[in-house]
Amino acid sequence: MPNEVISYLEMCQREGASLQRGMNFRLGKNHSVILMSVQPNAPYEDRIEEGGSVIIYEGHDVPKTQGNRNPKFVDQAEFLPSGKLTENGKFHKAAQKFKSQGTPPERIRVYEKIKKGIWAYNGLFNLIDSWIEASGGRKVFKFKLLAIEEDDEFSLKPRATPVRRRMIPTHVKLAVWKRDGGKCAICGATEDLHFDHIIPYSKGGSSDTEDNIQLLCSKHNLEKHDKIQ
Repeated sequence: MPNEVISYLEMCQREGASLQRGMNFRLGKNHSVILMSVQPNAPYEDRIEEGGSVIIYEGHDVPKTQGNRNPKFVDQAEFLPSGKLTENGKFHKAAQKFKSQGTPPERIRVYEKIKKGIWAYNGLFNLIDSWIEASGGRKVFKFKLLAIEEDDEFSLKPRATPVRRRMIPTHVKLAVWKRDGGKCAICGATEDLHFDHIIPYSKGGSSDTEDNIQLLCSKHNLEKHDKIQ
């Protein structure tokens, strides 16, 4: 479920692959996987917009080679030298097909790096747009991902009309992790943790302040559900 705290190894086990790159098109049977970060030292300029319901994700650079020692000076590539699509190209093609042909949007699981060794599952997203823009004297890809609600995140059974949802901002997750010491606020457990709304978002609770977010283990998170304690 969204807001789950997860390790890198657990992500790889869940997705059945070694996640060596941030963009993974159709890694699963009917979904793709993206790894993101909005930390100051992140290699790409990802950002969260529209009150936490949209991610603008930056495409990835060409690999560093002997002839290309600084990929940040080179346009991000849509095609490999072989003529096949790069990951940028695959996601871009899917987004443009959705926009121009009305095909179902690519469904994407997004994992966010919170700090070294700590990741958060940001939930399921629809890829709804993509474009190329100038940045630092070169061209980069941008992808627009819309956060959606699902009855069962990992069954990936699409709803006819997906419900828009909001993410907990990264700075709030970091503040709560530090305040709660990386432990369940109720029992002190350090495994199977989730970022939980004290007053549920569905009942008017905010995602934008650490005062309404706490760390709970899966047991206490399930017991609480949508109750206001």
